[in-house]
Amino acid sequence: MKLLEIKELLDCACITGEEYMDEYDVEYAFGCDLMSDVLAFSNHKTLLLTGLVNPQVIRTAEMMDIAAIVFVRGKRPDDKTIELAEKYNKILLCTRNILYTSCGILYKHGLKGVTINE
Repeated sequence: MKLLEIKELLDCACITGEEYMDEYDVEYAFGCDLMSDVLAFSNHKTLLLTGLVNPQVIRTAEMMDIAAIVFVRGKRPDDKTIELAEKYNKILLCTRNILYTSCGILYKHGLKGVTINE
């Protein structure tokens, strides 16, 4: 799914990386506030949806090669977090939807969730 489509579906504002939105497709969505779970279960084709707005989210996305993050519940990261995202060319979006609703909208439109292999 194209990030531009995700932006429209979730009625997102783009905080950083708008110039990169045409370049990225995502195959999976992962809604999570535990960055340890993101490290354990995500991959580079994953869109991260979270309510956390601290620099650790950007560092985790960089480690996992996640290009885009959607902050839910209308939350916006502070300047330090935005600067870090710009440094690593991360796309940051924010939506007023809660995490559950955001994931549901994307699932309804065909975006798969991350599969956890046991």
